[in-house]
Amino acid sequence: MYQKKILQNQNKDWPIIWLYAVIAIIGLICIFSVEYREQDQIINSFLAFKKNYSKQFFYLLACVVVATFILLTDSKFFTATPNLLYLLGIVLMLATFVVGKTVNGSKSWIPLGFMNLQPVETCKIFASLALAKYLSQPDTDFTKGRSQLIATAICFLPIIFSVLQNETGLALVYFSFLLPMYREGFPPIYLIIGAFLGILLVTALLFTPFQLIIGFTLISVVVIYFLIRKIKRNKSLLITIITIWALSIFFVGVAVPFLFKHVFQKYQADRIFSMVGRDNPYTDSKTVDLVETEKSKKIKSETENYNVKQSKIAIGSGGFLGKGFLKGTQTQGDFVPEQHTDFIFTSLGENFGFIGCAILMMLYLGLLLRIIMIAERQRSTFSRVYAYSVASIIFFHVAVNICMTIGLAPVIGITLPLMSYGGSSLLTFTILIFILVRLDADRQMVLR
Repeated sequence: MYQKKILQNQNKDWPIIWLYAVIAIIGLICIFSVEYREQDQIINSFLAFKKNYSKQFFYLLACVVVATFILLTDSKFFTATPNLLYLLGIVLMLATFVVGKTVNGSKSWIPLGFMNLQPVETCKIFASLALAKYLSQPDTDFTKGRSQLIATAICFLPIIFSVLQNETGLALVYFSFLLPMYREGFPPIYLIIGAFLGILLVTALLFTPFQLIIGFTLISVVVIYFLIRKIKRNKSLLITIITIWALSIFFVGVAVPFLFKHVFQKYQADRIFSMVGRDNPYTDSKTVDLVETEKSKKIKSETENYNVKQSKIAIGSGGFLGKGFLKGTQTQGDFVPEQHTDFIFTSLGENFGFIGCAILMMLYLGLLLRIIMIAERQRSTFSRVYAYSVASIIFFHVAVNICMTIGLAPVIGITLPLMSYGGSSLLTFTILIFILVRLDADRQMVLR
């Protein structure tokens, strides 16, 4: 038993643990730089549990305890309980409709006194384990449609509850599970269809439905004209073209309006359309002043883009080397909304400049590459699928959050892993990473 414990300790992937620790400490430093004021006594303020950086410090200590507990847990526990844990996650998400606390218009939090738990956030852990459990079963044939449908349902069921809780941003994170499924044999055609729908969505932001219907019709006519000889030999080609044309029109004419009217919150839809310089065409006319002047439209547009504008000002003002620790005028002056959570990247950019941002990006890249390396050295399908799920979730969060802060993506409320303030987010990524470390310690075993 003693020799087994020593072997497990030697098998632990220390590079990923150090990467986790460095990124989490950088996050704590950035939160500190946002809230610290000269009159604050550093030691007392850190121990008072009143400031956000104080709370994050204690959350980090709690995560150290949780990580240690996970590393001491038998890896077979994680293969034996995924279905039960997944059910627990769904129950917690349902519980928010009864005992949930509303924060920023989203009723997705369960108050615990010392912190607020966000089940849609923690359910990513359970979905990762449940997907790994299902795909590692000997009787799962992922080339069959039934298995693909079940795996997709496991990943996408939390999306429904997340949307109902007005937490659309986190709902999108669950689409990252398409990557581990693709790695395990998910047909590429589904990813191609998804990419095609994404392109249609972008075009729907730039043009009106009428313009798109006319455009799709003209394109279809031109394609049929140039393929007329092949169509005469193969009538199914014509059916395919007409089907794609009809589905495209349905998507931009029915699905997109439904998405922006009933799925996205009004402020989210407004922000998305403001990125392309358009007013939200799907706003309920009852809520809009019919005699809205050009001046009021300009004010409205500036308000919707305020977060991103201030974020870009803060990051840009850091220059190459940054203004220096605790010398950021934008972040210290509270000009950037949510700068300790969704916009924590602005603090790093202003204080430490391009160099600081580049170092953080290299750390994230190192973390992702390390996780992929760990995934590919597993003997167990369970561990491999779980590792790719973790990598996909982290990549989605990092890519969307940073693009969000520099104006390349709409503001949808995605945290920066291990950096953003919040016990729920920090705990989720800690558990995700350290379960992976624990499974990797037993990589020579075949876990199911």
